[in-house]
Amino acid sequence: MSQTLRFSGHESFQCRFYWLKKGYDFIQENGDFSSDDAPVKLGVGKNMVTAIRYWLKAFGVFDHEVKEISPLASKIFDSNTGWDPYLEDEGTLWLLHYFLIKNDYASSYGLIFNDLRKKRPDFNFKHFETSVEQAGGSVASNTLKTDFQIFSRTYIPRDDSKDLDESYSGLLTELGLVSKFKKDKTEYFSIEPKRKRDIPVAIFLYCLLESTGTSNSVSFDSVYSDGVGSTFALTRDGLTEMLEKLAESYQWITFSNEAGIKELQFSKQVAPFDILKEYYEG
Repeated sequence: MSQTLRFSGHESFQCRFYWLKKGYDFIQENGDFSSDDAPVKLGVGKNMVTAIRYWLKAFGVFDHEVKEISPLASKIFDSNTGWDPYLEDEGTLWLLHYFLIKNDYASSYGLIFNDLRKKRPDFNFKHFETSVEQAGGSVASNTLKTDFQIFSRTYIPRDDSKDLDESYSGLLTELGLVSKFKKDKTEYFSIEPKRKRDIPVAIFLYCLLESTGTSNSVSFDSVYSDGVGSTFALTRDGLTEMLEKLAESYQWITFSNEAGIKELQFSKQVAPFDILKEYYEG
């Protein structure tokens, strides 16, 4: 968890499906988000301009530390050479989910996926608020409530709007990671660990290598508890199946499952970027 907890900056707008591409193009054209003509060039309201800039940082398209477009974002969003500029491949959405959690620019998502859901399979806003307090955050309740609503809209299609574009504009709703229900008139949310998720093997491997660095091996428990198995909310059986698929798909990967000790081993070092290049370019 980063030292700076952020629960605002999105201006109460979830990331629309086309915003990352729109923001990427704007930066490539030397656009200035603080300029008076930014709303006209982006074709959105002033508050949405701020929101687009926020989500570019949250999803890692714009690296807020070095103040430039990330190399991976250029490979994805470039109109001429990009792998998936219009997010037509669901694998790209899983990538964006991974970076939203990993970057921790938008703190709610890491708190919910890495902490709260493990303590409470079913949680509500009050549980989230307590989780923030335990993480050392001192934030106005109304600010947290708005941020929690944006989390919901990011992953769950809205059912309270007559505007279909608004109803289905949350960027990660297609992943089916989060569900909601009512109990005793209170809205609850659930991120239920599942055995099967439609995560392309190559996308999972990229995230695994990107998160573990140059290790020659990685333990099952670390991947399950604190790694990408947790990020993608897989069950133990589901993660085992995914690691077995990795070993079947790549000759340089071995999945050892002996004497109750599970471990993924790599016989050579492969750059995570090369995994994505093969996935998108074939």
